[in-house]
Amino acid sequence: MSQTPKQSAERPVPTSADVARLAGVSRATVSYVLNNTTAVRISEPTRRRVRAAAEELGYVPHAAARSLRAGHTRTVLLPAVHPPSGPLYSRFSHELQWALRRLDYTVVQHGSLGLDGDEAARAWAELRPVAVVALGDVALTPYGVGVLKRSGAKAVITLGQRRVEGAHSLIMDQREIGACAVGHLLQRGRRAIGVVLPQEPGHACFAGPRLEGAHCAAAKAGAGVRIEPLPLSYEEESAAAMAARCRAHGLDAVYAYNDEYAMLLMRALQDEGVDVPRQTAVVGADDLLLGRLLRPRLSTVRIDLVTGRRLAELVDRAVRNPGARPDLHALMSAHAVPRESS
Repeated sequence: MSQTPKQSAERPVPTSADVARLAGVSRATVSYVLNNTTAVRISEPTRRRVRAAAEELGYVPHAAARSLRAGHTRTVLLPAVHPPSGPLYSRFSHELQWALRRLDYTVVQHGSLGLDGDEAARAWAELRPVAVVALGDVALTPYGVGVLKRSGAKAVITLGQRRVEGAHSLIMDQREIGACAVGHLLQRGRRAIGVVLPQEPGHACFAGPRLEGAHCAAAKAGAGVRIEPLPLSYEEESAAAMAARCRAHGLDAVYAYNDEYAMLLMRALQDEGVDVPRQTAVVGADDLLLGRLLRPRLSTVRIDLVTGRRLAELVDRAVRNPGARPDLHALMSAHAVPRESS
């Protein structure tokens, strides 16, 4: 009794040659179509035929091989953000990723928790990205920027309080938010102002500068203004203790870091029997919809970020012109939105 040959459990990996045979075109045409090459004119029926053949075979281009041919990858590395970023930043980040994909970049997020700036740069460089957009809490240094560029990164873009030599720098001056919130409270006649400092890991890179901005606004107002830092965990028990402290210390206003902390503290103040805003005014930041649904409606600081699409275009320009002088860009502006809570 003859035996049939044992069939391999693994199916062969389809190649571009397989796609070319099925579609009746050359391998070069397959490459042009699947890599979205615009320099070569290919008819739309041919493009559809190639894509249909690739889909039928389950073929996808090999990223490493494509990178070897091109001399660089199309990968943009985004370090994963460690601190809870909130809806505002999440919308910005999602828009950036969609816009980069529309420009034919592959977006890769890298978990960089526990790495300092230079360690992170070396870890990112191992992936040979064509660009790095460091919007998280890892502070790149000029040395780290050099490591990335020597590994083949054509563009390095950082977000922070100050410029990083060698990188396109997006300045997101958090001091402006704290100054804006306290400036509004000062205009409303408040003089004993608490500033919430979240105790959750990762918030210090934003909270510290916002407190600095609050102190600057108070200093401009002259004598008689008191700024008191208020460490607060995002928990009801911590908020209840803080509400009692606000009453005991005679604070007539609180800038509560962002709308989420503001809503938490405002509820605790009300539970403590504090009239908001008559006894204690409350201001947040981010202008979340939920803050407008509360009673009293939450006063806030609206933060206007550049669109993710504009940042994606900056990345693309920097990749296409790696020799261009790194630019400095303002990423945000802020202004107070007065409502009932202040």
